Amino acid sequence: MKLPLSWIRDYVDIKISPEELAMKLTFAGLEVEQMEYIGLPRPAGSRATGERPELAWDRDKIFVGEILEVKQHPNADRLTLVRVDASRGADAPIEMVTGAPNIKVGGSGYKVALALEGSRLYDGHKPGWELATLKKSKIRGIESGSMVCSEKELAISDEHEGIILLPDDAPVGTPLADYLGDIVLDIKINPNMARCASVIGIAREIAALTGAKLKPVPQKMIAQGAPIEDQVKIVIKNAELNPRFTAALIRGIEIKPSPFWMQRRLLMAGMRPISNIVDATNYIMIEVGQPLHAFDYDKLVARAAGSPPTIITRLAEPGEVLETLDGVKHKLDPFNILVCDTRGSLSIGGIMGGAESEVDANTKNVLLEAAAWEYINIRRTMASQKIASEAGYRFSRGVHPAQASVGLKRAIELMRELGGGEIAKGIIDEYPNKPKKIVINLPVVEVKRQLGVEIPAKQIVKMLEALEFKIQNSKFKGKHATRNTQHATVLRVTVPDHRLDVDGTDDLVEEIARMYGYENIPISRMDDELPPQRANVDLEQEEYVRDLLVDAGLQDVVTYRFTTPEREALLTIPGSPRPAIPQREYVRIENAISADRSVLRQSLIPNLLDLTAANLRYRPRVAVFEIGPVFWMRGADDALLPREVATELPEDKGIRLPLERRRLAIVLTGARGEIAWQGADTTPVDFYDLKGVVETLLAGLHLTNASFVASSNPLFHPGRGAQVKVGDVVIGEFGELHPVVRDAERFDLPAQAVLVGEFDLDALFACVTAAYKTTALSRYPGVAQDLALIVDENVPADRVHALIAQTGGALLQRATLFDVYRGDQIAQGKKSLAYALTFQSADRTLSDADASKVREKIVARLKREIGAEVRGAG
Repeated sequence: MKLPLSWIRDYVDIKISPEELAMKLTFAGLEVEQMEYIGLPRPAGSRATGERPELAWDRDKIFVGEILEVKQHPNADRLTLVRVDASRGADAPIEMVTGAPNIKVGGSGYKVALALEGSRLYDGHKPGWELATLKKSKIRGIESGSMVCSEKELAISDEHEGIILLPDDAPVGTPLADYLGDIVLDIKINPNMARCASVIGIAREIAALTGAKLKPVPQKMIAQGAPIEDQVKIVIKNAELNPRFTAALIRGIEIKPSPFWMQRRLLMAGMRPISNIVDATNYIMIEVGQPLHAFDYDKLVARAAGSPPTIITRLAEPGEVLETLDGVKHKLDPFNILVCDTRGSLSIGGIMGGAESEVDANTKNVLLEAAAWEYINIRRTMASQKIASEAGYRFSRGVHPAQASVGLKRAIELMRELGGGEIAKGIIDEYPNKPKKIVINLPVVEVKRQLGVEIPAKQIVKMLEALEFKIQNSKFKGKHATRNTQHATVLRVTVPDHRLDVDGTDDLVEEIARMYGYENIPISRMDDELPPQRANVDLEQEEYVRDLLVDAGLQDVVTYRFTTPEREALLTIPGSPRPAIPQREYVRIENAISADRSVLRQSLIPNLLDLTAANLRYRPRVAVFEIGPVFWMRGADDALLPREVATELPEDKGIRLPLERRRLAIVLTGARGEIAWQGADTTPVDFYDLKGVVETLLAGLHLTNASFVASSNPLFHPGRGAQVKVGDVVIGEFGELHPVVRDAERFDLPAQAVLVGEFDLDALFACVTAAYKTTALSRYPGVAQDLALIVDENVPADRVHALIAQTGGALLQRATLFDVYRGDQIAQGKKSLAYALTFQSADRTLSDADASKVREKIVARLKREIGAEVRGAG
């Protein structure tokens, strides 16, 4: 929330520096994320972080000026000569050239921002922000050394089409920094500080933190028109959703632009000025924190066939549609609370008005609404209708019903001041659900117990009263109480009517901690023994897998757990004999944040491919993995994992939680190595790179009985996919992504190999044992021999390797495939596989004869079982 300091000063005198104020607010729970200095010098050591640069206006060179005369430039149709009075003592009016289109030849009396020669300004005619020093020069034959400034030249905004025209009462000769200079605080409003989403809310905190006195919101209302009671009626049909509705009426207003001071404050607060009446509602919403809505009263009367309108708040009816002020038609849900009349809906309560009754340039009479709405229903409506507004932001966090009349009276009087007209006597105030006063007994000893620091009761009372809590003292009457001690004191605290977030002693202690200062609470050790430390096996296993994959050169990422069924369906090519991922019932999100986040995912791959496509726009290589859950609705036959049993709800709750299973997904694409100054392997990754990563993972988990078999999953390029098994358990699949899935109409990936894999971590971890066998390193040298075999083309290398390992027994330490050959020297339908064999004994030195004997046994078995022949033999 952005607020100019000058606006806050309307309600509290600030004696400390803006920087010290920002620090106090931040430590009190209102983090000042940024301070924007407009025309004022920024303190040394701090730097601007906003979207545009800042400029301190020279107090001796930049002033409020008055144009005394505007003449046509003799040598240019689009330029004018202006004489400007800066009222700097005996200084004569200054003549200069300007091309500003918003002043007219023959005009006078314009109040402007005048910059004299030597001023540092931004160039309003060049793109971007280029700082320059104003120098005397000839413009089409006329010498000019000063300037009347636009907003861009003063770094107020990007606007440079015309010069700044100040109000008629702007004091000529005043340094512009004194007249327009300001500091805008950008304050982060956390949900527990929603009461501070206004000028008065921040001023109240400042008053409490600094000891200054808070000025009240003006409530005087000059009402001389006919009584409002005979001109409008209010009917509330759902008091729990609309506890209060107030209304005031003003007749004979004039729609026109807001005054300069209001437009400027709204712009600094991030709101666009529209007209005096609409701006008044936005201004008071920011100032008081009470959203308001203005209806064109004559339109309401016309809808009521000339009779006084009846305003009704009710729930939406089946099939009801409302067009809001932003031009969007909303098909309403049954739980949406509406403001209506006898003819139909007028607005979505607490969020946005409707188009049919909005204030426009022809409006003469205005009915002003200030109401209270149930915050959870407002949140639900904003989510279901996909609509956001400043009013909805505040109501969805809670605005106390007591604030409705405060905002109404302040706003209706402001409308009268800005647009003329006559206010009807009285206000309509329907208040069927008035909240009870909250009174809390706070034992002073509880403050010490929770904060670990003893604060005198008098200081506690002072801090709470500064926040407008009302305090009464009482005493404990138990046998352990001593009436004359600090610890026996109980404070009876009444919560002020602008607070919805305080209903217990913990809330009061939090307020005391904020006012005392978190930074002043000493560090103390816990006066209790530590709870027993128990291992979280699931988490430890996941973290170990992360470590293995990061060591293998991959980057850990996190993607959304939401998707759509249609997005996941893109993994399967039409006409495929099986889907790319198993088809299960989706877990649908009732209040989805967007249309493309409507269900919980059943695969990690789609979101990971989207991430890959986005990253490939900026880098040539992606090697990422994600560990996360997938979800599906639980079927009657689905068995629960032990951790799911532990979180199962009792049957009498009537809720069956969806299944949540852990998955690992990997994506590799691009060059094999990262670019570095020593050079890198720029060969594109292929199937075997991902296979190597999977083998590294399995080896790190000490799984020695893993195997790879061909996969028929249509997700993969034919012949370039594999299924991974540990024993007889399938733990996942990986391979090269099918080109059809990869193309622009699906995942918009470039025409290069994209390797993907997805693995069932729950199944994988079930195969992992806590203990595994290790072998001491042999002290004796090994014997290396090569073995080149010719086998049938359809014999997998994996089977050959398994037979070699089984036959070699304890003496065979390693068997590594280092060459695959197909060519003229090999018969058609055959291939050559070359292995490097290492033989080694733990208790003796092997001779070549010992190694050859084992090698011959291996060859004999391979010939017997798969028809292998030694290449080059005979």
